[in-house]
Amino acid sequence: MLKRKDLQKLAALRLKEARILLEHRCWEGAYYLAGYAVECALKACLAKRTERHEFPDREFVNASYTHKPEELLRLAELRDSLREGARLTPALMTNWEIVREWSERSRYQRPTQSDAEELWSAVIDRKQGVFRWLKRHW
Repeated sequence: MLKRKDLQKLAALRLKEARILLEHRCWEGAYYLAGYAVECALKACLAKRTERHEFPDREFVNASYTHKPEELLRLAELRDSLREGARLTPALMTNWEIVREWSERSRYQRPTQSDAEELWSAVIDRKQGVFRWLKRHW
């Protein structure tokens, strides 16, 4: 069983690995791991929603076993927060639009250098990056 802290650590580790792969021009792996870092961060946000000793709703639990960023955002009840953040910082929504296109199926695809660098930037941008925004909610 993964705990919220485990998911937070995994998210940071996947980002570190993505950066290393980018530096070594391994675009496919970098793209996949950058997106996977966001997935782990979103799941940390989901874990925050559960109470200790709570028996969670089965539908919520089953739905959370997804890799789709948009669905995880919905389950974490962060859509309104994203809209508000984007109202204040429009680039956040632009970055989210890039991130939400990521899929676990990308591990079987061949993203380009441009794809990998665009996703990386959307995830780690210092002021409007999706990862930074998610850390405020996990």
